[in-house]
Amino acid sequence: MGNFFRLVFLFVLIAIAALFVLGVTSCSSDKVLEDNRPPEEIYREAKFELDRENFEKSATLFDNIDRLYPYSEWSSRAEIMAAYSYFQDEKFDDAIMALDRFIQLHPGNKNTPYAYYLRSLCYYYQISDVYRDQKMTLLARDALAEVFRRFPNSAYAKDARIKYDLTIDHLAGKQMAVGRYYLNQGLYLAALNRFLTVAAEYQTTTHIEEALYRLTECYSILGLKNDAVRTAAVLGYNYPDSEWYEMAYKIAETDKDKLSEIKEKEGNTWFGFKF
Repeated sequence: MGNFFRLVFLFVLIAIAALFVLGVTSCSSDKVLEDNRPPEEIYREAKFELDRENFEKSATLFDNIDRLYPYSEWSSRAEIMAAYSYFQDEKFDDAIMALDRFIQLHPGNKNTPYAYYLRSLCYYYQISDVYRDQKMTLLARDALAEVFRRFPNSAYAKDARIKYDLTIDHLAGKQMAVGRYYLNQGLYLAALNRFLTVAAEYQTTTHIEEALYRLTECYSILGLKNDAVRTAAVLGYNYPDSEWYEMAYKIAETDKDKLSEIKEKEGNTWFGFKF
């Protein structure tokens, strides 16, 4: 019987605590929305806080405008500014949610191109180094591509294109890092496949010269001399002054005549080259 009363007492305490938390939350929520000023006045204060880099407070104030005056002319302006405040505060998930909502509600708004651009930056600034998962790089790549494809004449298209190219280079760097790791571990076929991916899918990146050299190296180790010579020839034709070609040449120099012949005949067609 005593255990029963103790359980009842514990249940009552939990219920009281829950009600207290709900009450605090409700009061906090009401407090956020308590503002009888006109929207333009709230907007001015929010902008003032933003300029002072009080990003959390500015985001709250901008959000208040949208909540209190959802049909006013200030609402859409406040929505994009709230997203910008979240972005500046590095609360990227909150910024992305706000931007997605803005894009959905205002597809024809003059600030929609900027919303797409800012969303792409939210992903871009979360890119990690090549030794980590590249999910954010892929999301940034796709979001940046959406900017210059949807809005090719906008003020954001050029920068989006530059950052897009950097994401592609980063993805190639990831393949190279994994390939080098496999190569150092003696997993030559696995390394070969990574370098082939760079040669086939990332030909315009800064990693292509090393990728061709690494292919030459892998082919040579695996005893595929013809493939090693052919890849070295492609590297030499396209990047004759490259330090990577100098090293590839040393690997393939056992068949100099064949190297020169392939370099002359096939080197200029390497973008369609079947490795």
